[in-house]
Amino acid sequence: MDSAAQVLAVNDDLPIRTGAPVHSGKVRAVYWLTERDSRRLAEDRGYRVVPGAPLGIMVISDRLSAFDCLWRAEGGWDGVPGKGAALNAIAAHWFRSFAAAGLAPAHLLEAPHPLLWVVQRARPLALEAIARQYITGSLWRAYEAGERSFCGIALPEGLGAHERLPELLMTPSTKGVLRGLPGVPEADDVNISRAQLLKHRAAFGFEDPGDVDHYTTLLASGFRLIERELAALDLVFVDTKFEFGYVDTAEGTAQLIYLDEVGTPDSSRIWDGPRYRAGEVVEFSKEAFRQALLSGAPDPAVLLDKGRMASRQALAREWILPRALFEQVSASYRGLAERLTGERLAVPERPREELTGVLADELGLLD
Repeated sequence: MDSAAQVLAVNDDLPIRTGAPVHSGKVRAVYWLTERDSRRLAEDRGYRVVPGAPLGIMVISDRLSAFDCLWRAEGGWDGVPGKGAALNAIAAHWFRSFAAAGLAPAHLLEAPHPLLWVVQRARPLALEAIARQYITGSLWRAYEAGERSFCGIALPEGLGAHERLPELLMTPSTKGVLRGLPGVPEADDVNISRAQLLKHRAAFGFEDPGDVDHYTTLLASGFRLIERELAALDLVFVDTKFEFGYVDTAEGTAQLIYLDEVGTPDSSRIWDGPRYRAGEVVEFSKEAFRQALLSGAPDPAVLLDKGRMASRQALAREWILPRALFEQVSASYRGLAERLTGERLAVPERPREELTGVLADELGLLD
């Protein structure tokens, strides 16, 4: 079959019964279910949620996002074959590992198809929880330019590119625009300090004063768990982004859980261990694709300057990339998923047809 037919590029138009507007992100779409369907699914399929907990269907696409834009390749490839299935398999693996280690549950309740999750709706924190163990990427660029304080944390002099940091650095950033908070710029994705989190706890969504510490513990513990398992595969866990939110428990309390995805090449940097020790950085992530865009763009500054977003989006619409770039991303993501899980990755041959079958026959959610 033509690989282009395996790509699920549009994922927000499925005829699922919903109780709220579909939330469509760069890669995932979430269909929030009606109260009736949420109750029925929870009871019929034995989900461990409180009665009446709101549920959703999360459908991951194969779209390729970089520099806040979506990219296309030759041959009608509006995404990367196998990318969505790989991301879901990797994230589900880590969510199961976190639960088994007693860290915290995740919003994922079931994965009845490689591109589909049933999730519990949570009250998300308005921050992206970022942890860094190596100085690279934007952190290195800022350090090289002379910055020594990041999110209120001082870094020592004399660090080199791609060097392991003395300790795990937690550099959270805003998710969405928060207004009226002294010291916090009114912009998306700006760095914030621990002192700012504590001072504006409620604005960031923390429902208990102690949960700023609890989120930090869950972030650090999750990072170390992934780091250990990847090290056993001779891979280096460099940095990552987690997201958190609250759900209600049977005891009537609010519980902080993991959301979205964890430990995937979309949200993390993962390096090849032997190549790193030999002085070369080889990533299992989108970084090679990002660098290819920077190398091939007529004006690379467009991709780095957020003030030129209109020009960047125009470039993404008009620039049809070599298919080889997408094939490289596919091989990297699929290879990592199979190496991590120890199983052959199930890549849907006819994703839309398969999804509608699962939604209708197994879940009973289509009109």
